[in-house]
Amino acid sequence: MEKIFIGVAWPYVSGYRHLGHVAGFAVPCDIFARYHRLAGNSVLMVSGSDMHGTPIMVRAEQENKPPAEVATHYHNILDANLKTLGISYDLYTSTETANHHETTQDFFSKMLERGYIHKKTQTQHYCVTCARFLADRYVEGRCPFCSYENARGDQCDECGRPLEALELGDPRCKTCGATPEVRETEHFFLDLPEFRERLEAYVDEHHDIWRANVYQFTLNLLSETLRARAITRDISWGVPVPVEGYEDKVIYVWFDAVIGYMSAAREWAARRGTPEAWREWWEDPEVKSFYFIGKDNIVFHTVIWPAMLMGYGLGRFNLPYDVVSTEFLTMEGRQLSGSRGHAIWLPDFLERYDPDPLRFYLTVNAPETRDSDFSWSEFVRRNNDELVAKWGNFVNRVLSFTYKHFEGKVPEPADLSGEDVELLSKVDETFLKVGDLIAARRFKDSIRELMVLWDRANVWIDRAEPWKVIKTDRARAATSLWTAIQAISGMKTLSLPYMPTTAQQCHELLGLSGAAAERRWRREEVPAGQPLAKPSPLFKKLDESIVDEEIERMKRQG
Repeated sequence: MEKIFIGVAWPYVSGYRHLGHVAGFAVPCDIFARYHRLAGNSVLMVSGSDMHGTPIMVRAEQENKPPAEVATHYHNILDANLKTLGISYDLYTSTETANHHETTQDFFSKMLERGYIHKKTQTQHYCVTCARFLADRYVEGRCPFCSYENARGDQCDECGRPLEALELGDPRCKTCGATPEVRETEHFFLDLPEFRERLEAYVDEHHDIWRANVYQFTLNLLSETLRARAITRDISWGVPVPVEGYEDKVIYVWFDAVIGYMSAAREWAARRGTPEAWREWWEDPEVKSFYFIGKDNIVFHTVIWPAMLMGYGLGRFNLPYDVVSTEFLTMEGRQLSGSRGHAIWLPDFLERYDPDPLRFYLTVNAPETRDSDFSWSEFVRRNNDELVAKWGNFVNRVLSFTYKHFEGKVPEPADLSGEDVELLSKVDETFLKVGDLIAARRFKDSIRELMVLWDRANVWIDRAEPWKVIKTDRARAATSLWTAIQAISGMKTLSLPYMPTTAQQCHELLGLSGAAAERRWRREEVPAGQPLAKPSPLFKKLDESIVDEEIERMKRQG
């Protein structure tokens, strides 16, 4: 049995999350976690809402509300959306818990005590109009690397590079648009150069594990000048700095948020009544830690978080084994942008459509190694031609015919034909193929193997023709239907990591009790005589008219 720790990116709750976010952090991690649980491995998957930082403050000012109220509101919505989407966190929490504050301050204090954090005066933008220092997200301007005009003061969304606000060309205050002055202020800094040699050795060890985009991006960062990075900010919302005289500053959100992986594990352990159980996930070298993120977060997980763990744990804590980063999801050929209204918001989508077709589409069209595009016409086509016409239709016609002609029960088979045996062998072989690919974080390739099996099953049933054979050879028809039901049972489990809601529905249609997610990664035989539930479709066919409707809706909101 393997032990798998899964840390999932902590999304800001400064507003609704769009489909690009769940394509990057939510669906891939859940496929991975569900497979490993079915395979009998021990899994702990944690994440939560990033309640701090300037995006929440900006939203709070726009809505004239306290940051805590805004963050809690959107956290509750996102938490509910992720549950509807079927994301099976062992704990989804937030950075605004007492446990998280305590863990973050302990990180800060110990690293300060050991000399990995130091103070220095820096220059920072100050807006005279707003009468305050401007944290990075309050400054926008031109990226010095790619010349993108709307780069933020902490990072450029166009090229993905981390930035300092003072590097921006033509800076402007995000609140009022004024050109800020540059003034001096004192802050605490993480001494990243102190970790350079250890980081280079760590990254080199993971050359054959990380995706090429992650490894190369990290290598490029380490080949450049590694600078100390400020970890406090002149704002009022966040984790207080645990040093006397710095009550007007908070710990910067990027330092605070990654600590959430450990604080969430501690909270999970405390909730179970075993407060020290978190240590087995962080101190046991046999545990492999996987982090699921978008490409704009690579630097925080391959450089900064490992350095923080080195400085805080002094070699006791596991460093990330793999950082599974996706590229960007575009929308109808354009970059998704919440601020510009060019997005599909998760709560809006889930109000109108079922979750499993979205999970399926975001997997077959995942931006694993390069950007991919969400197209409404392609979403409708995939739903209708693949989910409805192939997988859903196979299940429905087999179970409906069996329910009608064999008293609602699994029929008793006679001797299986060579083609029957071949089909079930292919189902069993697909468990090995799909499992290996999911374990290797190759989710697009893995689901394609399942889709090949759907095609094979449909070809097989068209040849078997039990609806014709039953007129002349009832035993042969019964055997074909028994075989088809065993294949459905296998494909139900194979589909579960990708589409857990319909997998459970299919589980119940087969008359099986309990949770499908608690079974094992193998084909479960459904015995002859097993009562079946009354058949119902797994998927809904979508009218092509929704394509124009949804594109028009996006235009209105943009």
